[in-house]
Amino acid sequence: MEVDGDEGDEKRSLPRDPRSFRDKYPPEVRDWWEKVLKDPRHIVAPMVDASELAWRMLSRRYQADLCFTPMLHSRIFSENVTYQTENLYKDVDPADRPLIVQFCGNNPDVLVKAAALAKPYCDGIDINLGCPQRIAKNGHYGAFLMEEWDLIATMVRRIREEVCIPVSCKIRIFPDVKKTIQYAQALEKAGCYMLTVHGRTREQKGMDTGIADWSYVKAVRNSVNIPVVANGNIQYLPDVTKCISETGVEGVMSAEGNLHNPTIFSGNNHPITWELGLEYLDLVKKYPCPLSFARGHLFKIYHHLLTIPENSDIRQSLGSSSSFDILLQVTLDLKARYEKYTTGQAKWIPPLDPPEIAKLPLPPYICQPYVRPPKKPQPDPGLSGDLCNSPVGSKRKLIIPDSLLASIPSGTKLSNNKLKKMSKKPNKNWGLQKNPVILCLNCVNPRGLTCDFTLCRRCCRAKCYSDTLDCKGHKTFIRQHRESSKSSFERLDDES
Repeated sequence: MEVDGDEGDEKRSLPRDPRSFRDKYPPEVRDWWEKVLKDPRHIVAPMVDASELAWRMLSRRYQADLCFTPMLHSRIFSENVTYQTENLYKDVDPADRPLIVQFCGNNPDVLVKAAALAKPYCDGIDINLGCPQRIAKNGHYGAFLMEEWDLIATMVRRIREEVCIPVSCKIRIFPDVKKTIQYAQALEKAGCYMLTVHGRTREQKGMDTGIADWSYVKAVRNSVNIPVVANGNIQYLPDVTKCISETGVEGVMSAEGNLHNPTIFSGNNHPITWELGLEYLDLVKKYPCPLSFARGHLFKIYHHLLTIPENSDIRQSLGSSSSFDILLQVTLDLKARYEKYTTGQAKWIPPLDPPEIAKLPLPPYICQPYVRPPKKPQPDPGLSGDLCNSPVGSKRKLIIPDSLLASIPSGTKLSNNKLKKMSKKPNKNWGLQKNPVILCLNCVNPRGLTCDFTLCRRCCRAKCYSDTLDCKGHKTFIRQHRESSKSSFERLDDES
């Protein structure tokens, strides 16, 4: 993609798309959007461990109009004062407004309590209905609430009525556009003030991320009478204008694009990586954050430089850094190696390794997005066989010896990783064949496998007490103890 060279102010002066739904907004929604949020066009997404105060302030320097906090867990926030302080109360800057706090959760009571605690420090509460990660699945929140419309409506309605603060929702799309529209309309009916629509389904994540479908965003924009924000495919500033033009949305949200280039909304097309790194670290001194947050940001900003083999030492230093001084030194080391190319002292020649560097539209010391490579096709699943007739780079089928296959009980489900380990050591006892359960002779409990009387522990102990017996299997030695005691008493009698 070519990068436009116009200045940021000219970009921001472009007129909004003529398809406006502003007149159809409820009055309270229009007042909130225009007077409180100041009609935001450029929005920084809520990002776990990434949209902390220092990063938000850096983004606001480069024309971000609205920022979200990182996703906060509503239950922990409502119960843990330390969690509240570290994520919202510790450092407050009046310039960090407008601000929306995002919570995840599935309990209306807990969400209401968390929203009430956050209300003095923000301009709205956002409910995360878009997180597709496994942690969201395990916690039953985010995109894994998409089918529970009644619960979602209750959460939105109760925050609105009991906390009296505007509520927005960040959602993902269904594969069916009609169902996506119905979903958005249900949220609007529940009292949602703003919708952020990520144009990807719940399954589009990681290597399967793919391209966001703006046609779904446009369909939602045309079906509701509240502000709609688009999320997805925003890598450069021209993408913002293109998205607004194609979908008619009021604003555009950026996550990955913002992380790789925090100046994305400003029209600054040639930001030097280490200059932004130094600027961010200066903000971290003013607004302290965990070291892992800052380290993660630098990995994103320096991503392309760190993939070059000659910088493996710097990458190692950054990955193992234990203080902010090391982060600063890493930044200065990169500057020392590549500043000659930005000052004209030397001409940049892309290295041969890795080949992706030569394909970048700009040199790697310029901030620019990282595009995930497409997922390689995988062979058909199977337990045995030769190489599949599939493209180069695909995986081999697992080859499991017949003797090992025979030892796997029917109906047993094993992961590919487990099968791979078993194929390497086919003679090992993997414990898949379970011992048959044999019941105690006196009751329904399983008997001890080594019991001398084929009884369970309780029945064996009772028998040993009543009949003065020993059981080596259960290590019950009643006879031995009684004979020892009897011998002791007899010896005492003889001595007396």
